[in-house]
Amino acid sequence: MSRPESAPALVLVGPMGAGKTSIGRRAARELGLRFADTDALIVRAHGPIPEIFATHGERRFREIERDTVAAALASGGVVSLGGGSVIDADTRARLSEHRVAFLTVSPVTVASRLRGSNRPLLADEEDPIARWQAIFAERRPLYEEVADATFDTSSGPLSAVVADIAEWYRGGHTDRAPAGEDRI
Repeated sequence: MSRPESAPALVLVGPMGAGKTSIGRRAARELGLRFADTDALIVRAHGPIPEIFATHGERRFREIERDTVAAALASGGVVSLGGGSVIDADTRARLSEHRVAFLTVSPVTVASRLRGSNRPLLADEEDPIARWQAIFAERRPLYEEVADATFDTSSGPLSAVVADIAEWYRGGHTDRAPAGEDRI
C-alpha cells in the first residue's frame, strides 16, 4: 500500500556517496511514488554542478539548490537531496514537514563509490577521502537534526536497505523527538 501523493515526501539526506540517488530511485519504484534527485534537477536547469561552482561560486550554487529543494519537496514523492543541502536553514525548516531518512556510509565503502567522480568539493584534493570525512563530520549534526530515521548503506544488498526504508515510510514510525525534547 503506497501513500497518496499528498503525504509528506520521503526525503533522503546524507553525505556524498551514501547512495541517495540509487536508493531513492528504487524506493520510489517500491512505493509507487515519483522520484526527484535535486542534483539532477539542478544540472538539467543550470548545467553541470562543477561549472556552477567554478563560474558562480558555492554561495550561488546553494541558493539554486535551496530553491530546487523547495520545488521538489512541494511535488512530493521520494526526493534525494544533495549532500550539502542541509547547510541551508530554510531547507532544514522545510524538512520538518516531511519524512527524512539519513543515509550513512563508512569511509572505506565511500572510497570505492567516489573513485573517478567529479565532485566539486573533492576536486584538487590530495586525499579526497580525508576531505570527505571532514565534510561529513561537519554536516553530520545537521543530518541528525533533520532525520527521522538512519539507515547505513555500507554493506549488504542495496535491495535490503530499500526494503527497510520503504517499510519504515509505510509504517509511519518516527524516532524524531517531539519539539523541546532531547533524543534518547
